[in-house]
Amino acid sequence: MSEPSQEAVSIISSVFEIKSQIRTIDTIQFQIDDEQFKSKFVKVAQKLEARSMIARLERVDGKMFILVNNLPPPKHRRVWIPKVLFVVVIIFTMIDGYFRTESTNSFINIGDPFEMAVLYTLSLIGILGVHESGHLIAAKIHKIKTTWPYFIPGIPVFGIPTFGALIMSRGLTVNRDLLFDIAIAGPIAGLVVAIAVSIFGAYISPTITGVEAQELFGSSQLLKINENIIMTATLAMFGKTGEGVQVLMTPILFAAWLGFLITFLNLLPAWQLDGGHMARAILGRKWHRIATYASIGLLALLGYTIMAVFILMFSIRSPDVKPLDDISPLSENRKKLFLVVILLAILCAPLPFSILP
Repeated sequence: MSEPSQEAVSIISSVFEIKSQIRTIDTIQFQIDDEQFKSKFVKVAQKLEARSMIARLERVDGKMFILVNNLPPPKHRRVWIPKVLFVVVIIFTMIDGYFRTESTNSFINIGDPFEMAVLYTLSLIGILGVHESGHLIAAKIHKIKTTWPYFIPGIPVFGIPTFGALIMSRGLTVNRDLLFDIAIAGPIAGLVVAIAVSIFGAYISPTITGVEAQELFGSSQLLKINENIIMTATLAMFGKTGEGVQVLMTPILFAAWLGFLITFLNLLPAWQLDGGHMARAILGRKWHRIATYASIGLLALLGYTIMAVFILMFSIRSPDVKPLDDISPLSENRKKLFLVVILLAILCAPLPFSILP
């Protein structure tokens, strides 16, 4: 390394006692011995990153080493791309909401198509936006730089208007705790909004019963979709469940259903989904790979074959995110919180059977 090596020595020696030091052409290797290395390494890694250096923590033959390299120069960012994608997704969602309302109005009038499209767009973009905001806030708390959310356009009218959104890290994930915190913040935040939208959607959605419902479903004018436990509970709040009762899903309720589906998919312990990051943090690389394949199988069983293939293809190319400190285990409280994540995934899962009679 060139001049920054002196800075690296100064930063690391101010926090750790250096046992030995080895220099190569592009790396400095420091041997340390400190039982409180986890929290100290976070400070060191962030200080070095601010000076365009990257530090990795490794253990070899029972000895602990910090390896420091220069960071490659940052890539040029096209800041206009997230903005354009956001506008495209809003337009697609408005179009989708308009036509969904017109379709439902052919059975039962639920309101003005344009007004419903606006509510639908606010609901769906709200769920996705708050989800990504959860990631952004958690990343900011942990001093990790990220991009703005990239909203992914879908296929309106004939499919769904958006395939969700994502953010990309422009900083370094120091340890498993940070990886877990940023991953869990998004689904939790988005789920809160999805539940609120589901309650409102359940309240305004009309129901049909008896012969009328049988005729509409029998003639394929309406299609059944698999509900999840939370949505079934919100419908039950307004007495819209039971034998022979069918709910005509308004665009608002459909937005909630999409929100639950996206939350479920994100909570799967697979690849680089939010749940995958959490699984990587708690299980390590080997079991994370096994959990990825198990999730792919589950998606195939539920009928989401395209998503299963998508995860399989990308998991082969980039299986996981390795934190700079992959030695320190996840904290005990976060391990317990992962049980809550599993429960939420079950509650959001689109089940192929009815929960209530």
